[in-house]
Amino acid sequence: MVAAVETALGAMPGLRRAAPGEFTRRAFENGRIDLAEAEGLADLLAAETESQRVQALGMASGHVSRVVAGWQDRLLGLMAGAEAELNFADEEDVEVGESVAQRLRDGMASLAADMGQWLARPAAEVIAEGLSVVIAGPPNAGKSTLINALANRELAIVSPVAGTTRDVIETALALDGIAMRFSDTAGLRAESADAIETIGIGRAKAAVAAADILLWLGPPKEVPDHPCAIRIAAQADRWKGDAAAEAEAAGCDLTLSAATGEGMDRLHRMIVEMARTLLPREGEVALRRRQRDALAEAKAWLEVEAESREAGDLILLAERLRLAGGALDRITGRAGVEEMLDTLFGRFCIGK
Repeated sequence: MVAAVETALGAMPGLRRAAPGEFTRRAFENGRIDLAEAEGLADLLAAETESQRVQALGMASGHVSRVVAGWQDRLLGLMAGAEAELNFADEEDVEVGESVAQRLRDGMASLAADMGQWLARPAAEVIAEGLSVVIAGPPNAGKSTLINALANRELAIVSPVAGTTRDVIETALALDGIAMRFSDTAGLRAESADAIETIGIGRAKAAVAAADILLWLGPPKEVPDHPCAIRIAAQADRWKGDAAAEAEAAGCDLTLSAATGEGMDRLHRMIVEMARTLLPREGEVALRRRQRDALAEAKAWLEVEAESREAGDLILLAERLRLAGGALDRITGRAGVEEMLDTLFGRFCIGK
């Protein structure tokens, strides 16, 4: 039925199928929405978890755009002050005082500090792509059994043979509405006679270094230096009753058996609680990489100080304010964004 209707409409003069994102692009080009809002709508269409939906709605509803508009208003005030002083400086017997330049610098510093608070937030890509949760430890520590239990399917090969896992095995999961990417890694040991396993160990170390959250299944005293590590005494079904093993497990954050399910619910809660500390707080909206780059550039221009006390300092300040304003304009699409519009709107569904 749908195909028949499309065929009939396509045969009518002046009608054609809308290109992906065409309606949204027209809304942007006609000033109905700005670029940040369009990006939020694109993220909303692609959202699969609750955290992704909330983030996208915040962007699409204009939250970031309103904040940027406030910065632009403050910036325009500073620019107006600089231009006014420059005009007075052209008059005879009128000297631009250091207090004027200092007042402008103070305003720039205050604005840069506010921007810095936004740059300190987690990036939107963390929400969109998912937090990286890496399972690591020595060979035969139960890493593959754990990722299979988390994924609820046979994702990795489980074998008593040490070094079975040679590469990083990754799966996407959502815990309490938070997108995450869980990775099983090769067992970490000092050296291996197997060249392929050695490559796997190198990749495992790289994955640990890049992880947002580390699930460590080895001896607690050997856990890699990581700000978000959960030390797990795994395979509890095998060692309970062994005094030495129980003493070592006492130094871990939880005891777990992926085979029997013991500790799995607690591990789930611990991962979610740690993940929430890495995501924007409730009501906060994170910035995309493109937006963060533009904001960082604006902040950098505001932080450059003019050291000279000559009137020419105001000219430099005015130019830096102008450049900062241009960087902010790119966030909402007022300038310098033509090269990425086709890519953005091409992500939309037909007719959106």
